[in-house]
Amino acid sequence: MFKVAITGKGGVGKTTISGTIARLLARDGYDVLAIDADPDMNLASSLGITAPPKPLTEYREMIEERAGQTGGMFKYNPKVDDVVEKYGAVGPDNVKMLVMGTVEKGGSGCMCPASAFLRALLRHVVLKDSSAVIMDMEAGIEHLGRGTTKGIDLMLIVVEPGRRSIETASRIKKLSDEIGIRHIAAVINKSNEADMSTVLEDIGIPVIGEIPFSSDFIEADLQGLSPIDLGGDALESIKNVRDNMVDMITSFDDAQMK
Repeated sequence: MFKVAITGKGGVGKTTISGTIARLLARDGYDVLAIDADPDMNLASSLGITAPPKPLTEYREMIEERAGQTGGMFKYNPKVDDVVEKYGAVGPDNVKMLVMGTVEKGGSGCMCPASAFLRALLRHVVLKDSSAVIMDMEAGIEHLGRGTTKGIDLMLIVVEPGRRSIETASRIKKLSDEIGIRHIAAVINKSNEADMSTVLEDIGIPVIGEIPFSSDFIEADLQGLSPIDLGGDALESIKNVRDNMVDMITSFDDAQMK
């Protein structure tokens, strides 16, 4: 089993890539859980799910029952083992999906029940041995301050050509190091002739693939389709990213066993 968090600057295409990788892994035989941890909550359409589940943060009574009440005592490790079955949805290729929702009391110091519940879910959610959890994180670096990405196997940063995207990736790497995320990599989306790989590798972020700009993805969005259902040249590039991602995580596991 492995967990991957996919993040990056807003508008770089991380949700499209998250949903497509989740579907590809499911077709490879993995038991996949896709978690929409972005407040914009657009992952469902990228997965091809027309009726997404309600955000977990809307189940206030359930969260208070399991994690405690805001302003009072709450549990650091609330019960979460039944959350996927009770509050998720199942989409094409049997991909399971959860929507996290927005924690109203944001910031690194937030210890409210909803935040504790969501952190516990991300730490403890387990499917089968041959399974993968793909988390579509919010844009930027706020999630790192809240610590919701601790315990993941790989932080995958989606980068597009441009200085601001590089700067965001650099900040994500710095904060990832500070909270103990050991493995980080980048995928370049909307790639052009700019040598982004060298720039990223110079700041310590290996690149595991490049995806060319694709009008197919725009067409999929306009039609309300998952990109994997429409196809196109860019899909082949994402398949390559999928392969390199799995190989990288496997190499981490092999190194730990030695």
